[in-house]
Amino acid sequence: MDPVELIAIGAAGVAAGTINAMVGSGTLITFPTLLAFGYPPVLANVSNNIGLVPGVLSAAYGYRRELKGQLKRLLRFGAASLVGGLIGALLLLQLPAKAFNVMVPVLILAACVLVMLQPRLNRWLKERAGEAKTKDGGLPMWCGVLGAGVYGGYFGAAQGVLLMGLFGSFLRDDLQRLNAAKNVLASIVNGVAAVVFIAVADVDWSAAAVIAVGSTVGGLVGAKVGRKLPPNALRGLIIAVGVTASVTMAMR
Repeated sequence: MDPVELIAIGAAGVAAGTINAMVGSGTLITFPTLLAFGYPPVLANVSNNIGLVPGVLSAAYGYRRELKGQLKRLLRFGAASLVGGLIGALLLLQLPAKAFNVMVPVLILAACVLVMLQPRLNRWLKERAGEAKTKDGGLPMWCGVLGAGVYGGYFGAAQGVLLMGLFGSFLRDDLQRLNAAKNVLASIVNGVAAVVFIAVADVDWSAAAVIAVGSTVGGLVGAKVGRKLPPNALRGLIIAVGVTASVTMAMR
């Protein structure tokens, strides 16, 4: 790995860790960066997933105060995230690489749409804050978290946005507490997928290590001061990178 590649991937890792703590779309920064340096898509996805695990863990740690009193919720939905992440990781390894190449541009564009719609989603969540909701969302909420886990284990971009949408639909709680829970569930999904990938898949450990260092720093930054950064600028960057990556992969 030459110095330019090292710096670029490291910077992408920091950005991804910061964004994951706030929004949950950091993959749309690191994954295209790896593609730009010539990494095959599946290898890039596997290495990126492993590298982002420390970042989501650091983001969860940064939100530890908001996690108080949520143990029962995290155990319930953590089980769904664990199963979903395992299924998604196995799908990535079992399906042909061509299927991933075809599906990922679509998944990236879908993730970009979710990120673009996030301000409207946030307003909708606040409007629903006072409405009556079930305490834990029941079976529909559990299945929704399971589905988000499958998606996250397979690819992962914007799984945090999906989780926040589910939380806002079924749960009644402060948005910062929900965001803290989102970070924990995302770390479970990424973690179980990483274990599968380490066991049976090819990994570029240099890229994974650089992303891991960068995303750890970014996760702590995002948890502490990320809310003060201009959200529209971050959102615009994510969308621009994501659309570029989607077009680039579609043209391969």
